[in-house]
Amino acid sequence: MTTKFVVGYDGSAASRRALDFAMERAAAVGATLIVAHVLEWSPYSFLTPTELEERHKRRGEELARAENHLMAPLKSQLAGQGVTVETVIRYGHVADTICDIATDSGAAQIFVARKGESGLAARVFGSVAGTLAQCAPVPCTIVP
Repeated sequence: MTTKFVVGYDGSAASRRALDFAMERAAAVGATLIVAHVLEWSPYSFLTPTELEERHKRRGEELARAENHLMAPLKSQLAGQGVTVETVIRYGHVADTICDIATDSGAAQIFVARKGESGLAARVFGSVAGTLAQCAPVPCTIVP
């Protein structure tokens, strides 16, 4: 059975550092790397049937855009580096969805970036890295 690592990726410089760190670790142990991109999506909304139809259409467009402009180019960049790379794009709360991806794939470890958000917003709402450090189903490495 192949070891799998999950890395959260949103296209930012911080997430690229986490990806590069995870790639090094995956190469060292022969692991498969699952690059996860999570689109925030709130299922809680009171919408008319027409609004629901439009929302569903926008969701499909967002998924296609994320695949075509973020994940496909990234997968091409990573090809030939000696690590098997899979990509996954999902909607949901970022930390919970990354945990679900790790559980569903049988991952051994999660890698995420620390964006360095501080101040009131981080204290009130928390951060993805902070949430994962508390609830991840597997060890979680937070890359500065």
